Amino acid sequence: MARVTAYRVPLIATLLIASLIAPLAAAPDEELLGKSRGYPVGTPGNWFYDETVRVGSFSHMDSFLPHRVLLKSDSPKPLRRAAKEPDYSYTFDYATRGIDDFLARRRITGLMVVQDGVVQLERYQYERTPQHRLLSNSMAKSITAIAIGFALAEGRIKSLDDTAATYVPELAGSAYGETPISALLRMASGVTFTERYDGNDDIHKFATLSIRDGTLAAIRAFDQRDNPPNTKFQYASIETMVLSYVLKGATRQSLSSYVNERLWQPMGAESDASWIIDRAGVELAHGFFNATLRDWGRLAMLLANDGALDGKQIIPRDFLIEATDADQHPMAFRPRQATRYYGYGYKFWLYPSAPRRFSLLGVFGQSIFVDPGTRLALIITAAQKEATGRTDGYPAERDALWRGILSRHGAKW
Repeated sequence: MARVTAYRVPLIATLLIASLIAPLAAAPDEELLGKSRGYPVGTPGNWFYDETVRVGSFSHMDSFLPHRVLLKSDSPKPLRRAAKEPDYSYTFDYATRGIDDFLARRRITGLMVVQDGVVQLERYQYERTPQHRLLSNSMAKSITAIAIGFALAEGRIKSLDDTAATYVPELAGSAYGETPISALLRMASGVTFTERYDGNDDIHKFATLSIRDGTLAAIRAFDQRDNPPNTKFQYASIETMVLSYVLKGATRQSLSSYVNERLWQPMGAESDASWIIDRAGVELAHGFFNATLRDWGRLAMLLANDGALDGKQIIPRDFLIEATDADQHPMAFRPRQATRYYGYGYKFWLYPSAPRRFSLLGVFGQSIFVDPGTRLALIITAAQKEATGRTDGYPAERDALWRGILSRHGAKW
């Protein structure tokens, strides 16, 4: 597929759009990230670890990896816009900061705030535009969970207590095959798996085995269980890949086709999306979905409205509430129990706050934060230096920004 490029518009219109969505200051580390080289796109071998191609790769994944396309809606949902950008501020490192400070400090490719269906703010850096499809990383896991919700509502999946092998016979007798779908949704199979993004962990081993032997064989290679299912949270992207095969077996459709018909087109996407696939043609459901910032914003609006759009329920409401409500999960998966901060539902991160708030998170900074109480969402795409941000302060500053935006819209923490 050809790279996505901006539409041709008159010069005056181009300058006006740029003044609305682009910050004036230089973006951090822009030369390191490839500005003078036109933000080059990487290869299948280096796109993930080589930060010098990260901006280009994260916005052109479908130019160098096999994929399926999810088609835009025939009737895109118009985006209403606030008459004036709110004056957002937040406190971090004993200083009061604003959106421009956040952009100047962090490698953000796109940032949007939506409230009650209205775009409050839309910004881009590193010469990214509204036409670039921006990589989800693990935000794709939440889309996969939504697909499970569709399949459950339609009776394609009979119960979340069913094991993966019920729908993927090739996994019968393996640890993951004998794991309930509910445990795969919670990242609680109990199967031993490490994920550190250092090139020496099990996620790297899984990727290598998948390329060499195929994904199902790679899944079967992880066969030691340390804990009973549904008793302990342990982050393992492989578990969402198991769900990709479950969905294929249950629906007899590709995940892209299934999501396209039930989510992407009904929510009014204005652009095509893409999903990278493995060598068997099955979507890499754990982190390879690509969409424009504006369509990420439309998804966030839908989530903030509990899955409804213009009076029509798109995402099954009961499933979405269960997926994102900490009180509907065992204590081991609640905030400050699953992790020192977040809880974990069905592929959504759960905030230690009331009322219900949740997020979609991906490595290198991808984020959607949702507050259904005020129908508010913050969407961030990024090319951060660190996969997890454990040492650079990014998660803490991002959290401070979210709290500041919540406060600006009258939400209590």
